[in-house]
Amino acid sequence: MIGLTLVGILAAAVIVSFFWLPFKPDDTSGGRLAPPGGGHLLGTDKLGRDLFTQLLIGGRIAFATGLGAVAVGGVLGVTGGLLAGFATRWLDDAAAVALDILIAFPTLLLAILIVAGAGASLGTAILAIGLGMAAVVARLTRVLVKQVLARDYITAARVAGVSWPRIVGTHVLPNIAPVVLVNLALQAGLAVLAEASLSYLGLGTPPPNASWGRLLFEAQATVLTSPLAALAPGIALVALVIGVNLTADGLRDLADPTRRRSR
Repeated sequence: MIGLTLVGILAAAVIVSFFWLPFKPDDTSGGRLAPPGGGHLLGTDKLGRDLFTQLLIGGRIAFATGLGAVAVGGVLGVTGGLLAGFATRWLDDAAAVALDILIAFPTLLLAILIVAGAGASLGTAILAIGLGMAAVVARLTRVLVKQVLARDYITAARVAGVSWPRIVGTHVLPNIAPVVLVNLALQAGLAVLAEASLSYLGLGTPPPNASWGRLLFEAQATVLTSPLAALAPGIALVALVIGVNLTADGLRDLADPTRRRSR
């Protein structure tokens, strides 16, 4: 419930930002590093822009990255895991080795290489983070598919003449969905952190879009004179990641009856 509350508050603020913003994102009339007051709830940044407005826009980027990367990683990972689970033994072994190599390669480093080659943009960042996430999802899906295919009801379905596509839709996907969805929820928090890291390094969403990572980078030079400019995006980023992780932990308990009984 704490996780849902944190995510819900931030999501509500992002939704409201599409219909109302305190100031225009490029409005620099507030004065450089002004303290809270005069209509500026959190003050202004070093360019004179309203910090609360920048924070709301950064929330849009954070949620777009989390949802977009999960969509890319989920589709590619589940598809690859299903194909590996149904592959012949030598193809399955080759896929397992390839996935282990991809997982051993740091996601952030892979994202940096892709963004550096394709150019910094929100779409490129989402694609790069999603591709890094796909290997983790694919390995988990492969293991789960192997476990389901070893069950007696799968053998009974095959003896009854049920086709493989129907087995996948009726038996495999419903049985692996809870665990995969929990893993994707955890990956969403990591995706938000990865985008913030890319933006902090100058490889994320380009200006004038105010990613939380970019706000942290811009505020580091004035952290002593205007600490709120660094604290606000940092707190928002931590709150979102903790909220997503707590929500994923709750979903895991709901998906696993044994964990519910143990509590």
